[in-house]
Amino acid sequence: MKFGEQLHASIIPEYQWFYLDYDGLKQLLKSSSGPIATWKDSKGRDYTGQRWVDEDETRFVRKLEEELDKVFTKQKVKSLEITRRIQVSERDVLDVVSRLNDRGTGNHGPGEEEFIALEQVLSDIITDVHDLAKFVQVNYTGFYKIVKKHDKMTGWYIRPLFDTRLKAKPFYKGDYDASVVKLSKLYDLVRTRGNPAKGDSAAGGSQGNFVRSTTKYWVHPDNVMAVKLIILKHLPVLVFNPNKEFDPKDSAITSIYYDNPETWDLYEGRLKKTEGAEAIRLRWYGGMDTETIFVERKTHREDWTGEQSVKARFAMKEKNVNAYMRGDLLPVALFQKARKDRKRPAKAIDEDEALATEVQWSVLKHKYQPVCRSFYNRTAFQLPADARVRISLDTELTMIREDNTDGIKRSGDNWRRMDIGIDYPFSELPPSDIVRFPYAVLEVKLQTQMGQEPPEWVRQLISSHLVEAVPKFSKFIHGTACLFPDRINLLPYWMPQMDVDIRKPVTHDFGLSRPGKAAASDDEDDDDDDDDDEDSDATPEHEGSRNGETYGESSRQGAARARAGGRLRDAEDQTTDRPGSDDAYLIYDSDDEYDENYALEEARRVGGWTYYSTRASTAVHKLKNKAVEVAQAIAHARTSRVALPSRHQMFFGDQPIITKRIIAPKGKKIYVPVRVEPKVFFAAERTFLGWLEYSVYLSTIAATLLNFGSKDNLSTLVVPAVYSLVAVLSLVYSVIIYLYRSQAIRDRRAARYHDKWGPSVLCVTLLFAIVLNFVYELRAREIV
Repeated sequence: MKFGEQLHASIIPEYQWFYLDYDGLKQLLKSSSGPIATWKDSKGRDYTGQRWVDEDETRFVRKLEEELDKVFTKQKVKSLEITRRIQVSERDVLDVVSRLNDRGTGNHGPGEEEFIALEQVLSDIITDVHDLAKFVQVNYTGFYKIVKKHDKMTGWYIRPLFDTRLKAKPFYKGDYDASVVKLSKLYDLVRTRGNPAKGDSAAGGSQGNFVRSTTKYWVHPDNVMAVKLIILKHLPVLVFNPNKEFDPKDSAITSIYYDNPETWDLYEGRLKKTEGAEAIRLRWYGGMDTETIFVERKTHREDWTGEQSVKARFAMKEKNVNAYMRGDLLPVALFQKARKDRKRPAKAIDEDEALATEVQWSVLKHKYQPVCRSFYNRTAFQLPADARVRISLDTELTMIREDNTDGIKRSGDNWRRMDIGIDYPFSELPPSDIVRFPYAVLEVKLQTQMGQEPPEWVRQLISSHLVEAVPKFSKFIHGTACLFPDRINLLPYWMPQMDVDIRKPVTHDFGLSRPGKAAASDDEDDDDDDDDDEDSDATPEHEGSRNGETYGESSRQGAARARAGGRLRDAEDQTTDRPGSDDAYLIYDSDDEYDENYALEEARRVGGWTYYSTRASTAVHKLKNKAVEVAQAIAHARTSRVALPSRHQMFFGDQPIITKRIIAPKGKKIYVPVRVEPKVFFAAERTFLGWLEYSVYLSTIAATLLNFGSKDNLSTLVVPAVYSLVAVLSLVYSVIIYLYRSQAIRDRRAARYHDKWGPSVLCVTLLFAIVLNFVYELRAREIV
């Protein structure tokens, strides 16, 4: 859908006269009044048409300014209206709750009708906030699209001028977080009928009869406000200090991740999810003036171990961080004051001291140093006394380099760089030092009793068009992979998705709606009708938001959404997630696949004989693949197409399924997560023992024939020799295969564990030995 069509489809009746006149501005661009001429457009291509002259520019800029003023005024008026409505609603809610708490013996207090009316009023305000956010977003996009089109078609560049005018009328910088927090508190009061849950936010976290699951999702910026407001209607915003007025910087979270820039042990361990893999980070909440720094260590545990992955941390003062990380300040001295104060249990202090000792020893031994910073603003949703459903939404996610490995002093000898704070989007940083993640990250943590389903609204949210599931997504892994493209060769599986629009069509009626009206649609297709591909739909502050690479032919992982008409749907009857006839499965090149580009790139780094031998083996590999392709083409030419099974057609239709392969950039590989359990090792051992048993049987047959056969007959020597040869080949082959499989399992590679040729070759060899035995025996008996 072109943006003009999308704009018309997104119009909300209340705002219909206040949207950007995108069509009118486009028409002005086509009505240039100068002479016919040829000039270079913004991408250096020749453009022929009527020359754009001063009068045309004046007319366009005047119109653009009028549209900006119109949108800014409407946004400002509506924001003030929503603020006043929230204040009035707050007074009404507190009045009803006060009357409920002060009711006497004969007075029943406010009735259910008053609470229902208040809930409808708050729902209407929530929908107003959502509509205003959509209005702002679509106009913000429209302005930059029309400016980009202007610069491309006319050769006159007004982008810097427009950035200045936009800063003077920043309609896109409305602070909705404060409104969300206040609405959350009021809605929770009304929903609980004046009895909101109270208690420790970690309540229930230590109970052992719960099944815990954590899943991460990406949320497109267009849908962030909708997701926030939908969750708000079911869970309140978690506020740790309810007596303090909301401050935007309170939601800021910053982490400094450590690793060894030479070996990247922590990066690869977390990427491959190896047993015991660690992540070490230093975290603080709020601004740079925060004195309390948390040292955290996350340890991954495999499910089959029966243990849970652990995140442990302890706090220290910022002034002590450098001395502690260098090893000058020992953990005993670090916790000496806490022991004297006796404000905490001695056992808790002992645990923190043990953790501090382990982290310090690990940092010093492996030469870990700060490599990457992550910054984001977090909105957390949870009942204060109930940890069964915990949801967090991280926005404005940014990864920043902290290392000094390229000769540039960033953090220097300090544990963090001090030239930046928490002022997103960190415009002062060069593009090579920063990655601005284009999506918000939604994390859903569920604790359910054995056999119990999660809440219905959670199931509908995570299966809706508003989110895209990305299991095991990691800020540390993504930031490191993007910020160090020359050092990191193994990439996470989600990297190809960065070049794909994750927005999806509406799969079911789920979203925000006014009382008595249908749910609002949140899907938008932001495809531009320009033929250039530059990413200009952001302010200069947001330029360079993707410091990544192109990952070949890609589309959304598992994105094949089935068409309506006869497709099977999921158990909730909500989503359609089956591949249609024109969709494709995606196959990622794993780190065990032979990639000639990767092999040559690695060999080129080494040089010498390694490079030349790799080039020769690559040529042989190409020749072999070509021969296989020719053989397959000849074989297929003589075959006729067989109809697909009925079950296959029921799921996937009657068309052939297309397979698209995701190819990593040159010299890199995409790591595909592989789940490895102990039974996989045991299966490899059982297979090896099976082959070993087979070899023993054959060698026994050979020894029997050799020892009890006639010494004068040549067959008594040849036949046992053949059987012995087959036994030895079987034994050697089984050992090689067992060692290969064991190493692949240990390295968690997505290797081909099935044996394609071995059993067939050995069976043919055994058949040859048996036939040879019969031939010699028949000759000995003079039958043939």
